[in-house]
Amino acid sequence: MRPDVLEEHIIKCKAATNKPFGVNIPLSYPDSEEQIRVAIRCHVRIVFSSAGNPVKSTGLLKQSGIKVVHVIANVKSISKCEEAGVDGIVSEGFEAGGHNGKEETTTFTLIPLVRRNTNLPLIAAGGIATGRGMLAALALGAEGVQIGTRFVASEESSAHPAFKQKIIEAKDGDTFLTLKKIAPVRLLKNKFFEQVIRMEETGAGSVQLRELLGRGRSKQGMFNGDLEEGELEIGQVAASVNEIKPAAQIIQEIISEYNTSRLEFPEIV
Repeated sequence: MRPDVLEEHIIKCKAATNKPFGVNIPLSYPDSEEQIRVAIRCHVRIVFSSAGNPVKSTGLLKQSGIKVVHVIANVKSISKCEEAGVDGIVSEGFEAGGHNGKEETTTFTLIPLVRRNTNLPLIAAGGIATGRGMLAALALGAEGVQIGTRFVASEESSAHPAFKQKIIEAKDGDTFLTLKKIAPVRLLKNKFFEQVIRMEETGAGSVQLRELLGRGRSKQGMFNGDLEEGELEIGQVAASVNEIKPAAQIIQEIISEYNTSRLEFPEIV
């Protein structure tokens, strides 16, 4: 979001609830510094930073009383998080939608590796959409889970209806990690995806790929509904999402399945 749009949504969220909520700020994005200023000015309680070095921003946020959680995709990033003084870590595996790690380490491999190397609170992300998935993540050492793909296919999601329909029609193998020469991103296969693959196979460099990507490609696909020329970012777990539901119902179903699974496997958590 542009900083002004982010501020508009924060104001709406504050009007809707007195509960704490988080804002995700990718540090590599051009507007990240202004987005951080917006979060501070609006007294956001939690910032999830990603796609960059947390040392640059964590101190400023924490001075303003904001909790900081940073997203990582490998063990080597833990030291930067601890140096920055973050309050928690999101361990995001290769299954996740959107921007991803070059290492292609899966969520259930990454969680125990990260847990072994830090005492920071750990949130698991990537490929989790159910209560059983949540239980499995906690069994491996996470304290919580971050879920994205399942909520894209919710009634309240701002994603285009055509994109939501594409998600619930997705099967296993319909997403692929690509654009590794720029920043790895998991996409649903479409005409744009095929263009990227052809260019990569013929040896295109980062400059050529950036030219193809242009600006606003993800907005074109996910929010404007251009299913052929747009960038359709979504996780592998889309294959298990078969229905668009209200967000509240999705949460209730996840928690209910988690509690039922805990009774079935009391020794796990």
